Amino acid sequence: MTSEQIGNLSEVLVWATLVCFTIALVAFAVDLARRTDARTTSRAAEKELVGAGGPAPSTGSAAAVVEPVETPTRRRAAGIAMSTTVLGDLLLLAGIVSRGIAAGRTPWANMYEFTLVGSFVAVTVFLVVGTRRDVRFLGAFVTGIAAVFLTLGLNVFYIAAMGVQPALQSYWLVLHVGVAISATGVFTVAFAASVLQLLRTARDGGAALMSGWRWLDRIPTPQSLEALSFRLNAVGFVLWTFTIIGGAIWAEHAWGRYWGWDPKETWSFVIWTVYAAYLHARTTRGWAGTRAAWFVVVGYVCVLFNFTVVNLVINGLHSYSGLTS
Repeated sequence: MTSEQIGNLSEVLVWATLVCFTIALVAFAVDLARRTDARTTSRAAEKELVGAGGPAPSTGSAAAVVEPVETPTRRRAAGIAMSTTVLGDLLLLAGIVSRGIAAGRTPWANMYEFTLVGSFVAVTVFLVVGTRRDVRFLGAFVTGIAAVFLTLGLNVFYIAAMGVQPALQSYWLVLHVGVAISATGVFTVAFAASVLQLLRTARDGGAALMSGWRWLDRIPTPQSLEALSFRLNAVGFVLWTFTIIGGAIWAEHAWGRYWGWDPKETWSFVIWTVYAAYLHARTTRGWAGTRAAWFVVVGYVCVLFNFTVVNLVINGLHSYSGLTS
């Protein structure tokens, strides 16, 4: 196969991934809705049984109404969602590898490739965390974000596979950019957890707009979501720290200086500062709850701004989107 044919194959694989993640998104949403409806029906049955003088739910037949609903084997939608998520992640990995073969280099040198690899890392983090605890409640959000990113990548950021300019022909492309993408993927999953934390907190606080959002009853408590987000952000922060250090070393090799307040350097430092302040405030100042969650949201907005606006609008030494070439 020629490089062009391999590049076309990569694009087809990414489109197939988008289909898989979309199916997974729907299946995860159906799973949340069905579990919520089933639990509501069970509660109604319990009340009716107790009201009629029947046995208490903990020892009587009403408990039998609840138990089958929570049995994992009955969660067919969740099984379909996880299977299609794994399939999509494998297809995306194949698409990334074939993209690298077609370009003859590491496949994360422009915005399209960064989108592919960032989505892969986010979904992989979700799947890896899922091997240790049940995080299927995050599935609709993680696959949804990945689907949006892939859609943008295919329709807005896409460029044909090609070589890179001399400034990027370095092993630091593998290390610096690869770690930056990994950090972004981790931050994405943490962001999803924090958004759910804010929604669940608002629901528990009696927010009128969320009175009908019964699916929020099926996700963990705000405290559990905050703990998950904190752990992920701590990992992402370490990766982002290495990103800045590696970038400074690469800048000295390429441009003869470690730091020059280029727009990308500046916003990378802003991101580092926001997440450092978040971790510091939560661990030493006792910041928790909605304040901590909003900190995470602000940090992720900075990540998105750095990836989109800084690359597309603000000119600098790091303008490697490839869209204007």
